[in-house]
Amino acid sequence: MNLKAERGAATRDRVLTIATRLFAERGYDDTSIETVLQESGLSRGALYHHYAGKEALFEAVLEATEAAVGAKIVQAVRGSASPAEALRTGVLAWIRLAGDPVVKRIVLIDAPAVLGWERWRALEERYSFGMLKSALEASGAVPAEFLDLHAHMLLAAVNESALLVARGGDHATAEAAVEDFLHRLLRTD
Repeated sequence: MNLKAERGAATRDRVLTIATRLFAERGYDDTSIETVLQESGLSRGALYHHYAGKEALFEAVLEATEAAVGAKIVQAVRGSASPAEALRTGVLAWIRLAGDPVVKRIVLIDAPAVLGWERWRALEERYSFGMLKSALEASGAVPAEFLDLHAHMLLAAVNESALLVARGGDHATAEAAVEDFLHRLLRTD
């Protein structure tokens, strides 16, 4: 039984890796299940055994991408001297990570359109929005009654900044300008 579970996990991982690459390169609309099947060597039945359809496969790719981003942000803030420093460091790490073509396409561009805003926001609550809200709370920069509002506003500013950097031609200049803006915005002294 363990061997069967291991094979299933290996198959899911292989399909996720292939689907992640295809969704990032082509976008959701231009990635077909047939292409995933061709590249993975799976039968349609085997794929549907693991994922109910293209949207479920995309959602699994999104969750895996969000988890990877979250782990990198946690690593970036490890050792921060204060909650406020961790907040700034985490936000800047997200801005840099959002420039990755996989993150940009899957998390910022396709996810809201494919899953709908409510489902996307529910996933964001578990990952980046949840981390941001917790960091903002720990920083003590916002009164508790305004925490949710400020977290939403900050996330909007951060995501727009991330898209600005990711879509800009001169990434270094755009990143430096956004970093300066965020340092000013997130000043807690």
